[in-house]
Amino acid sequence: MDELMVDWATRVADAELSVVLPRRWAHSQGVAARAVELGQVLGKDAGLLAAAAVLHDVGYAPRLAATGFHPLDGARFLRDEHGADERLVRLVANHSFAQLEAEERGLRERLEIEFPLLDEPLLVDALVYCDMTTTPDGERTTAEERVAEIVGRYGADSLVGRFIRRASPQIMAAVERVVAALVAQPR
Repeated sequence: MDELMVDWATRVADAELSVVLPRRWAHSQGVAARAVELGQVLGKDAGLLAAAAVLHDVGYAPRLAATGFHPLDGARFLRDEHGADERLVRLVANHSFAQLEAEERGLRERLEIEFPLLDEPLLVDALVYCDMTTTPDGERTTAEERVAEIVGRYGADSLVGRFIRRASPQIMAAVERVVAALVAQPR
């Protein structure tokens, strides 16, 4: 089941992103590669994490951008067009502290009603870790460098810049929790 979900997710993300947003597709592939590295930590949810990782930015696809808020647009697409697994959809909707950006956009209540945050802290943190340790080109980076890159790309006073600076302490804490879980794994 997990392999089927990951294969399906990869095909969907490829179809929506690879041609129209090749850099976003490279990022998504890099995030998925980080997710594979967390397989032992996530156990039975490793496939779910990998599927969410490759799909987390699907809402950037121009044809899906109904609200302009990619977590919400992507989650709605996965739910409405694909009838995707509820946990997968909720991970995509809430990835990397999307609730804080939704608040900046006046969409937090809508996001929380449609797609409540999963009460699975390690799984939620794992997707943050994967996203925030991957560059826009799909390469490895640190969370600090990734946050700085986002602020630099969008501008400190932009909506995204304000959001990412506000979310930064939570992002760093999530990454640290995942690193601690990785270190605690038997070798």
